[in-house]
Amino acid sequence: MRNIKFQGDLFVGLYLLFAIILFIIPIPSLLLDVLITFNMMIALAILFNCLYAEDTLSMSSFPTILLFTTVFRIALNISSTKLILLYGNPGVVVQTFGNFVGGGNLIVGAIIFIVLVIVQMVVINKGSERVSEVTARFTLDAMPGKQMAIDADLNTGAITDQEAMARRDKIQQESAFFGSMDGATKYVKGDATAGLIITAINLVGGMAMGVIQQGLTIQEALQTYTILTIGDGLVSQIPSMLISIATGILVTKASKASNIGDIMISQLFKLPKVMYMVGGSLCFLGVFTPLRSEGRILVYLGFGLGLIVLGRLINQSQEVEAIEEEVQEEEVAADEIRRHENVNALLQVDPIELEFGYGIIPLADVNQGGDLLDRVVMIRRQIALELGAVVPIIRLRDNIQLNPNQYIIKIKGIQISEGEILFDHYMAMNPGYVEEEITGIPTFEPSFHLPAIWITEAQRERAESMGYTVVDPPSIIATHLTEVIKAHLDELLTRQDVQNLINNVKENNGTLVDELVPKMLGVGEIQKVLQNLLAENISIRDLVTVFETLADYAPTTRDTDILTEYVRQRLKRAISNTYFAEGEMTTVVTLDPKVEQDIMNSVKQTEQGAYITLDPAVTKKILNSTEREIKKLEDQGKAPIIITSPIVRMYFKKLTKDYFKDLIVISYNEIESDVELQSIGVVTDNDN
Repeated sequence: MRNIKFQGDLFVGLYLLFAIILFIIPIPSLLLDVLITFNMMIALAILFNCLYAEDTLSMSSFPTILLFTTVFRIALNISSTKLILLYGNPGVVVQTFGNFVGGGNLIVGAIIFIVLVIVQMVVINKGSERVSEVTARFTLDAMPGKQMAIDADLNTGAITDQEAMARRDKIQQESAFFGSMDGATKYVKGDATAGLIITAINLVGGMAMGVIQQGLTIQEALQTYTILTIGDGLVSQIPSMLISIATGILVTKASKASNIGDIMISQLFKLPKVMYMVGGSLCFLGVFTPLRSEGRILVYLGFGLGLIVLGRLINQSQEVEAIEEEVQEEEVAADEIRRHENVNALLQVDPIELEFGYGIIPLADVNQGGDLLDRVVMIRRQIALELGAVVPIIRLRDNIQLNPNQYIIKIKGIQISEGEILFDHYMAMNPGYVEEEITGIPTFEPSFHLPAIWITEAQRERAESMGYTVVDPPSIIATHLTEVIKAHLDELLTRQDVQNLINNVKENNGTLVDELVPKMLGVGEIQKVLQNLLAENISIRDLVTVFETLADYAPTTRDTDILTEYVRQRLKRAISNTYFAEGEMTTVVTLDPKVEQDIMNSVKQTEQGAYITLDPAVTKKILNSTEREIKKLEDQGKAPIIITSPIVRMYFKKLTKDYFKDLIVISYNEIESDVELQSIGVVTDNDN
């Protein structure tokens, strides 16, 4: 293969070099005949390659081919001009074309040559140039839409990552190809123009040379040099026309993976009734019009009856194909029922599903202007940036069993949350300071269960001017889905996901990963640490720091809960930036030292981990006190944050997580030194 490639490169180089040489050095007429024949061979090869190409990218080098062939053809034109003007003998090929095409008649030959030039310049070249320009423009304009369609198919699981990459690469190649073709067609147009000018020069210059230097009469010079000029123009214009036709075929080719001949024949001779109508029309013209004279009736009847017979054959073929297709579908359906794989497919559970009623379908249908698929793609990107975890493919599907405007969110096949929207309405929420009310349909925002009102499009501008927060239905669903995913991201993180994250880190930190995995910790143990972090909305994007910390402390303990605390303390800058505003006093609640001591005294260590054996009555008092202190913060519009000592933090979080899901528990070691805190309460074990 390397040898073939080298020879191909050598051929192209010699081809271009020889064209440059032809500009300078005169060549004998015999060699010119060989090169003209070679040029026609190349033109025919290009034409039929374009005709039978499966798609446009099969001839992706066509713009470069156009440039090379144009240069070579002009070089031949210049060489033949030299021979015509110097010796009046450009070779047998040129003379033969000049005599044969015109039938020995100068006027006929000149007219045919002019007609060929007009057809090429006005019809073929102009059309190819226009189609290339329009195709390039629409291809570039359609790129964003195609990219979004690929993202949507990838997001819904219709295609794999590899298929998406291949489709994106093809889009880029098509864009580059049609952009190049838009400019390359100018070569063909310029070549035809140059050929016409060179022909005129040959005629005028040849006659002048014949009369002045060779002593010919004007008639003899006209006879000789007109034939040679026409022949020279034809041997140049015919290959140019072939390549112009090839250009037109390539830029107008359908995008299907089939050659244009198959497509044209299948589309022209597909409908039997068309064959009947055309055949009947020809028979009528041959029988009932003067065309029946002088035996022409046989021509029209022959074509007409032939088309009718062809239509009948096509009709029978289509009936047979329909029956075979129906039988094949029944066999496929029966095979599908019998296949063992069907049962296995039913066992698969999608990590995340969004099911919706038929009334919400327009929001997910790109053809109807819906952008819900795009928003789902953005959700995955947003969570990857915020929390450093890759969200699994989110499966979107309609469910006719739901109410038209209802949607449900499932995690691993189990319904987690649901919501209902009103299509063509907007949800208006009072941020708390708007006193003027707006009329609408009362409802609750599904993500945070805040009171809201459904309003119409006409009320939207007024509601926004009053200070209401107005949200459209796709944003409501996207926000709800985002919050549900964040709340369950820890359980969506699989061992395979962790292995992928490890592989990403290993690319630039091989020493770290080789030291940590599997010598110190297994993939499952690292997964548990990352799940602990995600369960409390701590970003794992800085995996290098996480792994460095695990490598530091894994030799002393393999308790994933304790390792999580070490990692949290190392990530204190990120935690502080998340929960504490820079330069502002943050209101928090602290934990009574006595409560901390009681919790630590009740911790029992086992091989499966630590658990708390606190007295139920004391636990109830602590939870009641926690609830009171949290309410103080919420009444002030503050986030519920409780600060504890490092050794107690994880146990207090375990104690309260089932009762206060939004409670943020942070240890002193997880707070930057420049953070300003103000405690407005203390969690105690007292009833008051």
